[in-house]
Amino acid sequence: MKSLEGMSLLITGGGSGIGLGTARYCVERGARVTICGRRPDKIEAAARELGPACHGVAADITVAADRQKLIDAALGHGGKLDALINNAGNMYRGMITELEEAALQDIFNSNVISAMLLTGLCTPHLATTEGSVVFVGSIHTRRAFPGASAYAATKAAVQGLTRVLAAELGAQKIRVNCLLPGAVFTEINQRAGLMDDETALQRLQGMSDLHALGRIGTTEEIAEAMAYLMCAEWVTGAMIDIDGGLGLGITADPAIINRKEQ
Repeated sequence: MKSLEGMSLLITGGGSGIGLGTARYCVERGARVTICGRRPDKIEAAARELGPACHGVAADITVAADRQKLIDAALGHGGKLDALINNAGNMYRGMITELEEAALQDIFNSNVISAMLLTGLCTPHLATTEGSVVFVGSIHTRRAFPGASAYAATKAAVQGLTRVLAAELGAQKIRVNCLLPGAVFTEINQRAGLMDDETALQRLQGMSDLHALGRIGTTEEIAEAMAYLMCAEWVTGAMIDIDGGLGLGITADPAIINRKEQ
């Protein structure tokens, strides 16, 4: 089992939510972390908060020049590259009759294609360290949420990609895994203009009873699993659900409930 101490990590979408939580967790355990995001103010604030072990880069992973800039920054900050966390992603909601082609292409570009291209650029550096790639999937491939077909399709693509790349890169001792978070408060719906912070949090908390463990998760709990995948040396091609049991699809059986009440 590897240690986070001394690792050099690149985390996309690191200015908030799961990305920021993972960066914080890893910095606290001795890693040097490079984070990126489209919003300079968010990235600068996050880097200041986490201190000198964290380097922030304002970058858009859908832009080729920015992808190369990110890798150069991570190598400059950490001296090597031990892990790539493909966390950046966007949300697009709408019923199937309402979806627009340009918006569909945009979300596949941001959630799938850009991560593929960035992974390809990182591969030679990860081979040197026998490092790892972690993709971020979603509960949306475990439970069906009407109106979220576009987002769910991108996450299903990421999960399929994980297994193919695990097979493809295994000869170079690069491990590739995927983490599937459940209900955790992030800014993905707010960035898409779908709701404000308060509404987003209330929506998630309203899902607490759908979890076997009775509550939504935290970014630190996701970060713990991220760290495991970065450090576990014999785990590749894995899909790990970190969702408090939301993906189990628990439903109340009225017949059983009625029997208990009698």
